[in-house]
Amino acid sequence: MNLQEIVVRPVRPFEEPHYQEQMQKHHYLGSLPKIVETMGYLASWQDEWVALLSFSTPAWKCAARDRWIGWGFRHQYDRLHLLSNNSRFLILPQYHVPNLASRILSLCQRRLPAGWQESFGHPVALLETFVDPQRFHGTVYKASNWLYVGDTKGFRRTRQGYTNTAQSPKMVFLKPLQANAQSLLSQSILDPLYRKGGPKIMLKAEQMRSLPYFFKGIPDPRRAQGRRHSLPTVLAIATGAILCGMRGYQAISDWANSLGQKARERFDCRREKGRYLVPSLSIIRDVLIRVDPVHLGCALQRWNHAYGKEDQSLAIDGKTMRNAIDLQGKDITANALLTQRKLADYVYLVRKAH
Repeated sequence: MNLQEIVVRPVRPFEEPHYQEQMQKHHYLGSLPKIVETMGYLASWQDEWVALLSFSTPAWKCAARDRWIGWGFRHQYDRLHLLSNNSRFLILPQYHVPNLASRILSLCQRRLPAGWQESFGHPVALLETFVDPQRFHGTVYKASNWLYVGDTKGFRRTRQGYTNTAQSPKMVFLKPLQANAQSLLSQSILDPLYRKGGPKIMLKAEQMRSLPYFFKGIPDPRRAQGRRHSLPTVLAIATGAILCGMRGYQAISDWANSLGQKARERFDCRREKGRYLVPSLSIIRDVLIRVDPVHLGCALQRWNHAYGKEDQSLAIDGKTMRNAIDLQGKDITANALLTQRKLADYVYLVRKAH
């Protein structure tokens, strides 16, 4: 077999049943259903199938991988779409010849970035794979210059979370598809080119609990009668939503409604009949329009001093607002939330847009 004659290409729709049949028959893990973002590739020689590969969504958590990347809890789930998992690699039984696997893997790595962009509308910067050391040694990945970064802990993800007991740990290999993959994935603010859909940035439990504290002492512009939610809670939730990338009253309200009971408790939400309630869209909008921007600015400055120095994406100023575009397409300038005029302009534009 002349390895230069090997051709790698995506699986075509009419080939999918045979692809799945061969994977189920010959791969020890069986076939992999096409869920979310999954791409199948096949390698052929003189029009004969010699190997099958599958690339799919990455592992939700992997300590060895996450340490190598260096990203934090806040940003991890917002950037997982930039990773892909080589979830299956099958050389068909009659084609086990020297150097074939590394040749196929190399060709596939070259094709994957363009194919992924075309199929899913966003880049992929890093590949991962997990190798069972009880069956394999990862020789193909080592020969293809993948990085061995450690082993998994052996816990398997299920619908209910993770298994209680560790099973067989897997070797973790990574392959950057661009030179700056590590710095790209770990930076505080992700370049717009690499973003996809709505943000999925997270807040730590400590940050949720601390937010209401920064707004205590701000005069409540509402009448005392009928206040269902405290001012610090409303402002804390709105700030938390903005820190997580939400823009506009509706997005802030949707984010609030998505909070679980533990998160609502951390924000010191009102409790009724054993459940914590979040403020409605109208309450959030009413508070943000009427709250004194000078007091709000001082509170946000204190937050920036406490948290923004360590993580730029936690600073409530132009650094996090630079991607909020006003109705004329101009960037909202630095310190948008730290001066009365800029805050008033921002609230007006958001209110008008929604």
